[in-house]
Amino acid sequence: MKAAICTKLDGPDAIEITDLAKPVAGPGEVLVRVKAAALNFLDTLITRGKYQFKPELPFSPAAEISGEVAALGKGVGDLAVGQRVCGYIGWGGAREYVAVKRDLLVEVPDGITDAVAAGVSVTFGTAMYGLLDRGRLKTGDTVAVLGASSGAGLAAVEVAALAGAEVIAVASSAAKLEVCRQHGATKLLNYREQDLKEGLRDLTDGWGPDVIYDCVGGADAEAALRSIAWLGRFLVIGFASGEIPKIPLNLTLLKNCDIAGVFWGEAAVRDPGAQRQNIARVFEWIKAGRMAPHTAQVYPLERVGDAIRQLDARAVTGKLIVEIE
Repeated sequence: MKAAICTKLDGPDAIEITDLAKPVAGPGEVLVRVKAAALNFLDTLITRGKYQFKPELPFSPAAEISGEVAALGKGVGDLAVGQRVCGYIGWGGAREYVAVKRDLLVEVPDGITDAVAAGVSVTFGTAMYGLLDRGRLKTGDTVAVLGASSGAGLAAVEVAALAGAEVIAVASSAAKLEVCRQHGATKLLNYREQDLKEGLRDLTDGWGPDVIYDCVGGADAEAALRSIAWLGRFLVIGFASGEIPKIPLNLTLLKNCDIAGVFWGEAAVRDPGAQRQNIARVFEWIKAGRMAPHTAQVYPLERVGDAIRQLDARAVTGKLIVEIE
């Protein structure tokens, strides 16, 4: 089988296309013929050895896949060969076949394309878990999404809007903010043109956002936290800026607010049933036309390195999908 392989921890420059033996489904596993894989910002980190998970070399990037069941391992009786599935596998998706634990897979309904199915597990799984479970989002809350035009950000915009929240999208250009508006944001803030803290306060009549969904980290985290509402919830999603912020804890005291980590990947492994339920709900919204995940670009397997370079450049609005023939 063909596979994109990271041979050194040098980022996308170390990715090669090679032929490998097709894996075999072990007990409790499913062999999936991969039709599409999705890339995330984590791929820029894991290919440099900077992610919290550090697979042994060589390995394939891409944490999300969709495809069809090619074979069933011993003990798997609730799926059938040819059935369409998707899931989060951590890494290893940029190849033609992959053996996956059954618990990590979600059935894909008719009417959902492979490209869409490949791109929902991480971003929408994180948004559902982060906003609804960790953020305790309520109808009528105001949610500010930092890095709102990214794949993770747009998913949060859509989930928050469908949950009945007012959504403030924070991004770096008018074009990116327009995409956010099309996906449910009702208020827009260009942080390059307006002070982030004051802008968030102005857009909430001085009250501040009830929930802040931070995909970026860096200096913007403290500025955003200073704007948060009384009893607000600040959700730590990731650090796309490359900088992990150091937050003065007195701010949590002054606002009586919470800072909550959203380690969705570990949560999905610990409670795969909840993850399957969340993604099934997302699929229902997509089929009903209430949600439209945004695909920025589709790449062939041979250009996985080019796709990760786009993520490196912070040049992506939405998801990058790799089609695997």
